[in-house]
Amino acid sequence: MQSKSIGIVGGGIIGTATALSVLRQGHDVTLIDPQIATRAASYGNGGALNPSSVVPVTVPGLLSKAPRMILDPDSPLFLRWRYLPRLLPWLIPYLMHSRTSAASRIGAGLAPLVADSLQEHQALAAGTAAAKFLHATDYMFVYPDRASFEADAFAWSLRTELGIAWETVDAETYQQLEPAFANRSCCAVRLPGHGYVSDPGCYVAALTDVFRELGGTVIEAEAIAFAVDDERAGVILDGNRRVEFATLVIAAGAWSGRLTKKLGLSVPLESERGYHIEFIEPSFTLAHPTLMVSGKFIATPMDGRLRCAGVVEFAGLDAPSNKAPLDFIMQKVQETFPGMQWQDTRTWLGHRPTLTDSLPIIGRMENHRNVILAFGHHHVGMTSGARTGRIVADLIAGNDPGLDLAPYSADRF
Repeated sequence: MQSKSIGIVGGGIIGTATALSVLRQGHDVTLIDPQIATRAASYGNGGALNPSSVVPVTVPGLLSKAPRMILDPDSPLFLRWRYLPRLLPWLIPYLMHSRTSAASRIGAGLAPLVADSLQEHQALAAGTAAAKFLHATDYMFVYPDRASFEADAFAWSLRTELGIAWETVDAETYQQLEPAFANRSCCAVRLPGHGYVSDPGCYVAALTDVFRELGGTVIEAEAIAFAVDDERAGVILDGNRRVEFATLVIAAGAWSGRLTKKLGLSVPLESERGYHIEFIEPSFTLAHPTLMVSGKFIATPMDGRLRCAGVVEFAGLDAPSNKAPLDFIMQKVQETFPGMQWQDTRTWLGHRPTLTDSLPIIGRMENHRNVILAFGHHHVGMTSGARTGRIVADLIAGNDPGLDLAPYSADRF
């Protein structure tokens, strides 16, 4: 196979996994990101490697519930009202995907991307310092009672339909698994064959170090514009620098829409802003990454801390952090773990890149065949990152990626 020069814009888990996978095929690879240390959503996500994450946010019934959720102070949905006029052209088609048929189609599209997530990451990190951050575990859902679990029947039926194993666990058995949890009326669901990353930021940084050690190039700069023709894909960086590649990959998460516009492609991409609070040296922690359904947050045990992440805020890419979502998470954590104490807290805001149909774009651009797109993974970026990187590497090598990429084509919009 002839070596090619490959440029990848975006240094989160999608871009980094792609860069490492392509480099291992013998190509000359350059990774471009202006904030390589912060990693955007890949730094602060919940850390779960979750093959069961096939149920979109847009489940049946959301369309009728959404207006009430925006006004409900006990809802995990937040909206900056001045942003609403810009959001509406995206929000309306997004909500229209809450029909049963659409939600099932989205689940079927997500399933092959998130399947074997832990194994995909283990293969990516094998033999490197990054591997120590990967842990095999069960994943847990915790409902306040049996009725709440039964009200979520669509989600569990979809998982069953897609071949995902799960079992309910009564409150007494769950307390044996997680002694820190005190709700004796809860209903838990255990999902085997999952995993988590005990420090997502350090994990992606370790993968980048491996990339460098194997000869990859990292440029900490912003992509300002592109000059693409049939032969080359040029990237103009801040400071009026220019680099050229045989193939260019755009994997810049929530910022990817701004970049594709410069190439003549407009996509319905929005930031689902997410927040987390990390509780440093907590008085207790959990044994498993756990979605606390009543609290609407995921709690994940990480190195020396418990990370509690969740909520969705619509305010765009440029608005500053909002105190209200953080207050919401703190309230729910204290209600869920009333006895927990901690030494300190850290907070974070990040941007989940979400397209109107909750499926990513993966594949070559129609009008620029030497440009490959890989973004829009919303809540499953870390989970599907290693698999997506392998898919893009197969496209560059001319290999069969092993799945039909039609559901992820940019042409669907």
